[in-house]
Amino acid sequence: MQVALRQLVVPTGQQLLIRDVSWQMYEDILVELGERRGTRINYSQGMLEIMAPLPEHEDDKAIIGDLIKVILEELDIEFRSLASTTFKNQAMQQAIEADDCFYIEHEALIRGKKRIDLTIDPPPDLAIEIDLTSRTRFNNYQALGVSELWRFDGIRLQINVLQNGEYIESTISPNLGGLELGQIVPEYLERSKVLGRNATIRRFRAWLGTEINKLGKSE
Repeated sequence: MQVALRQLVVPTGQQLLIRDVSWQMYEDILVELGERRGTRINYSQGMLEIMAPLPEHEDDKAIIGDLIKVILEELDIEFRSLASTTFKNQAMQQAIEADDCFYIEHEALIRGKKRIDLTIDPPPDLAIEIDLTSRTRFNNYQALGVSELWRFDGIRLQINVLQNGEYIESTISPNLGGLELGQIVPEYLERSKVLGRNATIRRFRAWLGTEINKLGKSE
């Protein structure tokens, strides 16, 4: 008896790994599950991962994404947030759905496009993964050339910068004006759980203004 993929139930906060999945099978699974699904699907060299995020996973993703947007706005840097868009490259046998992602340096190259084709378009400049229940597989992002990957495990924010094809951990974000964000982002994320989202964003914007002034004076 063959089991349809829609019959499988992935509990919230858990992941399902399936080996020996061909690229065509992966494409068929995307079609079968549809775009309105509540799961994330990643693919790497025949390995398929289906993950169902926890509610706190989504909340952390939203606040971290908001903080990034504030930084880019205050630095007057154009950007485009594509959330959990599916990025795939058949030739590389890689596909990712980040929790959130941003085009920053290469924003102008994809501006106005309704579809992103990684065979001709650049990958996102910054991707975010909230790893409360599973560990991000760096090989997907490395293979696709995502220059900066943030990984938050619920306590610690790890900023990974792509150098010579490998991720190197850093305290600063090259895509966000060279600001040291490894500690400050988790701090404001925790504040949001006490103060609320809007009050936290106001305080973060005030802190950011001071930091940008410092950077300007040191140049």
